[in-house]
Amino acid sequence: MSLFDTRVPAVVLRTDRNPFHHGTLGAVRSLGRAGVEVHVVADCAQSPVRASRYLSGLHTPPPPGASPAEIAAVLRRVAARLARPAVLIPMDDACAVAVGRARAELAPAFLLPDQPGELSARVADKAELAGVCAALDVPHPETLVPQSAAEAARAAWRLGLPVVAKWSRPWLVPPGGGLRSTVLVRSAREAGELYRRAEEAGSRLLLQAFLPPGADRDWFFHGYADRSGAVRAGGPGRKTRARPRGAGLTAVGRWTPNPRVQALAERVTAELGYRGVFDLDFRRCGTTGRYHLLDFNPRPGAQFRLFTDTAGLDVVRALHLDLTHRPLPEGAPRPGRVFVVENYAPLSALRPPREGHGGRELAWHARDDRAPGRALWVLWGRHVAARLRDRVRRGRAARPDDTPPARARVVRQASAPATDRAGAPDRPDEDRAGSH
Repeated sequence: MSLFDTRVPAVVLRTDRNPFHHGTLGAVRSLGRAGVEVHVVADCAQSPVRASRYLSGLHTPPPPGASPAEIAAVLRRVAARLARPAVLIPMDDACAVAVGRARAELAPAFLLPDQPGELSARVADKAELAGVCAALDVPHPETLVPQSAAEAARAAWRLGLPVVAKWSRPWLVPPGGGLRSTVLVRSAREAGELYRRAEEAGSRLLLQAFLPPGADRDWFFHGYADRSGAVRAGGPGRKTRARPRGAGLTAVGRWTPNPRVQALAERVTAELGYRGVFDLDFRRCGTTGRYHLLDFNPRPGAQFRLFTDTAGLDVVRALHLDLTHRPLPEGAPRPGRVFVVENYAPLSALRPPREGHGGRELAWHARDDRAPGRALWVLWGRHVAARLRDRVRRGRAARPDDTPPARARVVRQASAPATDRAGAPDRPDEDRAGSH
């Protein structure tokens, strides 16, 4: 008999338009392999996800930038089609925040973790997270929230250049406007100019002390806090390749035991009373050795399948089992297990996996679900070609003399420079907050 209550479907929700969000496919496969009916509410028109044999239904998502009320309205329509309660899995911060706020309204149709409705918004907001860390005495880079352009310039000098500039609610940053969720600012003037775009970004600008990257400094922790608050499934991992190089998404991650990171993650979620899936990002300070909490994502991270234990349990499966009142199997960790995103780290994907080190999982290619892997390279090739053509057109329009355009440096306090390259522009649209 299945461990899962297969009468209860799952609904995977995402509003961002990233067609290469491999975490969505991971959720579809994880629950689909367990016999659960999985529906996706996301724009998958040009995504390999739609080719998965485990996808039961595809539904039209809310538009980008949709309000919580609009997201709730779409979910009510999906619930009416399913005509039975379903486990709801937000896959980006915007959806996690919207679902938290509409929990009372959605609860009759969807099974959701029981926690305060504003908690997801509180931890996802970068400025609020700084206050949370201060209250809990959790290491966090020194953070200032300026109230004017002049104050932003002074704050940059005070923190010591370069500084990291972040928009507090990155899911509100409009696509296509040239704004990034996080940038490295190298002058006080740049900080002041960035502040003047706060209205366009839709949230507050914060400036943060820069913790330099380095070997073994970038860590993450994925987990599931069950109905009692105990952290189940997941574990600590180390980012060994990133995309773009030196910053951004995890291209290659390794399950690596780290008691200090685990203790921090468990303490933060316990003191907040957090329930549900979470993804935390840490950076170790090279001077003090302390692990600083950089991000708290109230949802599954894109690489959550890295943490699949010997019983086959991951954070998404833990969510479904717990919310349907099924026992969670007791598996053992698999340290050394590796997760590779092929389009971001093709050389790592081509290398044969090492035996006896916890195994390896690819984000897109799977023996029991081959179609998404085949679709990936066709769609990725088109994506890269289109972006290169667009870059050439914009460069010629801006610089008739064909002088190469200057490139702003973008960082997200991620890992040290990677050696793998995917042959694509350094900063595609999919590298936005909420996609790691």
